[in-house]
Amino acid sequence: MSEPTIEDYYVENRTFPPSDHFQANAIIADRSLYEEAEADRLGFWARQARELVTWFDDFETVLEWDLPFAKWFVGGKLNVSYNCLDRHVEAGQGDKVAFYWEGEPGDTRTITYNELFEEVSKFANVLKDLGVEKGDRVCIYMPMILELPVAMLACSRIGAPHSIVFGGFSADSLSDRIDDASAKVLITADGGYRRGDHFPLKDTADASVSATSTIENVVVVRRTGQDVEWNETVDHWYHELMETASSHCPPEQLESEDLLYLLYTSGTTAKPKGIMHTTGGYLTQVAFTHKYIFDLQPESDIYWCAADIGWVTGHSYIVYGPLANGATSVMYEGTPDTPRPEFREGDRADWPKDRLWDIVQRYGVTQLYTAPTAIRTFMKWGAEEVERHDLSSLRVLGTVGEPINPEAWMWYHKHIGSEQCPIVDTWWQTETGGHMITPMPGVTTTKPGSATHAIPGVVVEVVDDKGDKVEKGGGYLTITEPWPAMLRGIWGDPDRYKETYWSEYPGRYFAGDGAKIDDDGYIWLLGRVDDVMNVSGHRISTTEVESALVDHLSVAEAAVVGATDDTTGQAIVGYCILRGGNEPSDELREEIRQHVATKLGAIARPKVVVLVPDLPKTRSGKIMRRLLRDVAEGRTLGDTTTLADATVVDEIRLRAAEAPQED
Repeated sequence: MSEPTIEDYYVENRTFPPSDHFQANAIIADRSLYEEAEADRLGFWARQARELVTWFDDFETVLEWDLPFAKWFVGGKLNVSYNCLDRHVEAGQGDKVAFYWEGEPGDTRTITYNELFEEVSKFANVLKDLGVEKGDRVCIYMPMILELPVAMLACSRIGAPHSIVFGGFSADSLSDRIDDASAKVLITADGGYRRGDHFPLKDTADASVSATSTIENVVVVRRTGQDVEWNETVDHWYHELMETASSHCPPEQLESEDLLYLLYTSGTTAKPKGIMHTTGGYLTQVAFTHKYIFDLQPESDIYWCAADIGWVTGHSYIVYGPLANGATSVMYEGTPDTPRPEFREGDRADWPKDRLWDIVQRYGVTQLYTAPTAIRTFMKWGAEEVERHDLSSLRVLGTVGEPINPEAWMWYHKHIGSEQCPIVDTWWQTETGGHMITPMPGVTTTKPGSATHAIPGVVVEVVDDKGDKVEKGGGYLTITEPWPAMLRGIWGDPDRYKETYWSEYPGRYFAGDGAKIDDDGYIWLLGRVDDVMNVSGHRISTTEVESALVDHLSVAEAAVVGATDDTTGQAIVGYCILRGGNEPSDELREEIRQHVATKLGAIARPKVVVLVPDLPKTRSGKIMRRLLRDVAEGRTLGDTTTLADATVVDEIRLRAAEAPQED
């Protein structure tokens, strides 16, 4: 057996099997799905496709695989909008609530499947009237309002692929994506609400449109009522167009491999990658995973994915998966630290930070799906924000976006789940389309911090530098067989697709993540390969050191980088946010350093620990370790335009200069 590529130090032996009560009521509580998929993987996916998706014409071939290009359910015809709306209405479920929506200012809206069906049909006709035809790309740049899923479903109804750009992105980012997709129409809003105030979107959209040449029409939703510039030849108010639109719009019958959407993700070059997701395979996998990973019981559940639709999580687990399954979901516009207006007293810093728990209680949320970054932020704010609310409706908790450290997992388990709710720690990517590695709540015994095992029908392996399978220990995560929701390529650049994902280990999809397999065969994600540190010849993952830092009782959140060091090649620098009630001191810094040495061994002890008020995060909540490396190495900072709060870096730099270093 080959030597492991990434050394693993962190040991976690706590286990949490599903409770007898949960298993007794779960939609699946045994290994039958795994056994079925192992016996006949393609037959398994064919059954899911036929049971979970309605087809106008059945497919003839389950998979055509010409590595690295896949076609799933070939010959089948369907429509995503039909699957998300029409069929539920036809089945007599039209009066069921599709979304409970809440705006940050406290305004609310409840929309049924009937109402959503009507609005989507109208807007599909609006797009047609604006000249949008099957195959035309539509760019969407909107806040978290109901018109966003309406726009997505209207596009899917007429076969026009959408490209959603997160509402926090700059004009340059938006214009780059419009240009690359040659988008014909842009759908936006005057603005949105965030952190107790409104922010503009139309201004940014205008700047983008003026820098591009393909946009023929701009549709604007009136959300805030703020003043906007108006171009009579291009701009149209959403509500005015909808007043005269017909609500009769038959869904286009689309091929399984017709493009559903583009979603751009950052690449190693300046040019973003337009990830292509098609129709039949994508819908099958997101419907399957949403149903089984969240133990969805649509008659009674109130499901909430607290992400933004601008990211793939929102595409798959706010819109397409839940609606395909006929679920009732919650959708919220704003931030967790912005309470309803009646609770905004005094300085903003004094406002309650309990909006999420307020929403869980008022709507009776049963599944909550959020990011580890958010959970660590809740830890920092303290359990008293949670304790004011009754969260007993919760049945399943989920995490998404990055590996969750064990102590954050335990906090989530204790304070949010009252030690009763299974936690599904989901690993997947924009590129994979849907969940790939995750527990099944009625089946899997979980370990805090481990994504556990691949889902039925997905085959993953950890390999070493040579591409040989690692049975135990650390290495690189690869996927060895095609899966239904996989990306079909990079828009306009098939060579880049091959080079980026399939060239590192021939015949394998390379996820770009480090991973390890423990003694029990559980998979642990170790962060992006770019974040692996080389200390005196030992390759150490940032994730393990961060987990050890947060294991200290005083630490709420941590980020680790490797900084160039003349002696060891790289030295570990840890940035820690303290839990409420702890004051920074040299003694505490040293205590935290020694804690890591105790937990992982002396090799992993940080050279320096910097105690900081916050970490540099993007608007999606991801930590920008690149900037922390710049600080650690005394370099001029790179681009900070995607940061949620650019001022935190200055404070971090100041704190870093004051922090004592190990001799």
